[in-house]
Amino acid sequence: MASANGKTTTASVPRMGGPGGRPGGGPGGRGRVAEKPADFGGTMVKLISYNKRYIPAILVSVLFAAAGSFLNVVGPHFISKITDIISAGLTGPMDIAAASRVAWMLVGLYLLGFVLNVVEGLITTNVAQRSSQRMRADLARKIDRLPLGYFHDTSTGDVLSRMTNDVPTASDALTQSLGSLVSSLATLVGSAAMMLVTSIPLALAGMASAVVGFVLMLFVVKASQKLFVAQQSGLGSVNGHVEETLSGQQVMRLYNGQAQARRTFKGLNDDLYSTAWKSQVIGGIAMPLMSLMGNISYVVVCVYGAALALDGVITFGVIVAFMLYVRQFSQPLSQISNMLTNLQSAAAAGERFFQFMDADEMEDETGKPDFVGPATGDVEFDHVRFGYEPGKTIIHDLSVHAYPGQKIAIVGPTGAGKSTLVNLLMRFYELDGGQIRIDGQDISAVTRQSVRDQFAMVLQESWLFEGTVRENIAFGNEEATQEEIEAACEAVGLTSYINTLPNGYDTILSEDGDISAGQRQMVTIVRAMLQDAPMLILDEATSSVDTRTEQVIQRAMDALMEERTSFVIAHRLSTIRNAGYILVMKDGDVIERGNHEELMAEGGFYAELYQSQFEQG
Repeated sequence: MASANGKTTTASVPRMGGPGGRPGGGPGGRGRVAEKPADFGGTMVKLISYNKRYIPAILVSVLFAAAGSFLNVVGPHFISKITDIISAGLTGPMDIAAASRVAWMLVGLYLLGFVLNVVEGLITTNVAQRSSQRMRADLARKIDRLPLGYFHDTSTGDVLSRMTNDVPTASDALTQSLGSLVSSLATLVGSAAMMLVTSIPLALAGMASAVVGFVLMLFVVKASQKLFVAQQSGLGSVNGHVEETLSGQQVMRLYNGQAQARRTFKGLNDDLYSTAWKSQVIGGIAMPLMSLMGNISYVVVCVYGAALALDGVITFGVIVAFMLYVRQFSQPLSQISNMLTNLQSAAAAGERFFQFMDADEMEDETGKPDFVGPATGDVEFDHVRFGYEPGKTIIHDLSVHAYPGQKIAIVGPTGAGKSTLVNLLMRFYELDGGQIRIDGQDISAVTRQSVRDQFAMVLQESWLFEGTVRENIAFGNEEATQEEIEAACEAVGLTSYINTLPNGYDTILSEDGDISAGQRQMVTIVRAMLQDAPMLILDEATSSVDTRTEQVIQRAMDALMEERTSFVIAHRLSTIRNAGYILVMKDGDVIERGNHEELMAEGGFYAELYQSQFEQG
């Protein structure tokens, strides 16, 4: 994913079960831990309000779920009747007509329940996907409205997690769990009511075992919850250690650190085994426990029901119906527990979604005019003051005037404020004081997009997307012809590399493709050449290439910078000797300015930097 300035950022995908990710383990759902929201009720209200356009559809799906559950609950009553008719036929004449009527009613009942459940599932799926689609779209639009500073303070993995994990968790759990919760409650209440209406003594006996099993399962869930959290923490530690050792293989082998790495891994792996074994064993008891209590309920119904049938209190058909009722009563108990866990996950994911959506945005520029261009390249920094954080000023009082067609080099040690100067010029950040004017126009008084249209930019870190060579090169100018693309590649010296690719300009490039850092940088330089903007920014554009390639690119850059105001950030001072104007920065201030000969004659900070690099070279 690229940030607003085109800088490459690594998409750090969160681990399953880690912060912001989908829950990765816990009881009830065979390994699921729900992240607890800070404000469950408030977040659920916000989620429902956010999805208010879907409330009618959700209510219809809930109604269908309840109706389908009711029909399924009524089914055992008719099974009881047909069982009694068949039982009577064993000792006397069987009423075939009555049995047929009940059978057809039962078939119709279950078919109607099937249709209701299918329709409810379709509505729920549609609502969940529509909600996810809307949330993803809102997140994408929000990203475009956030200042660049937000992405410097927030990891890319965290932002990605909200899009890929939190959105489906919130929308799916909210829409699907509500329907399932209503269906389970309807089944639970309906089966309990039917049992009580049919036979109170047998109902109490059957429900008692199921309730005892449910209470025991809650104790198991509570006992295993901490273990599952510890398991996820241990898994994160193991993954982190493995990631570090794999990415640092060269350093680890250089210092013969394999034995130490193995010892560390063994300790982490043993801890993970211990917590995982305990959590899985204890958590795995929950569902077998409910199954055991369900089977005990069947035994109770059979034994006690048989005694009641022998006394003539109930019929054999009632016992058959109760076998089904007990199953219908016990299943929703564990399902409701899972649904509540899902709703908790939805609230936690929704909380993260709304935190992102509530983040401070850039100023709305709807009413601002566009920059009147194209620019001639007259750029003036007038007493500029800026700091990334309040109270921590980096640029104190900067005044610089660049004239049309001038090549401005910006040099200085790391942290001097060189890139900050460019970020302010591109309006990636807003000033704390002063003005920046292009052709006399205050850039804060016009739209950001129109200001950035005046610049082509090549950054120190190249950014390519997965697409063809042609698409990557023409990213800033989709109108570029094949002849223009080929001419730009020839000027930079990229043609020979492209000719080695299997499909030439139609070869697909990707992050892990067979392309060196220097070749990637050359692609971005060609991209800037094709943009043909009136001003140019080069931020360490040749830092990733060797000396020979740098000379080729430097000649191409010299041709590109002709008649363009150019700002060049460079650590290799040899590359900016021919700059018309050099700004030497230190601690956010310009401490020296002039051309190479003038600065060397002064014998100041620039001369020291240049001589130290020459001696090192």
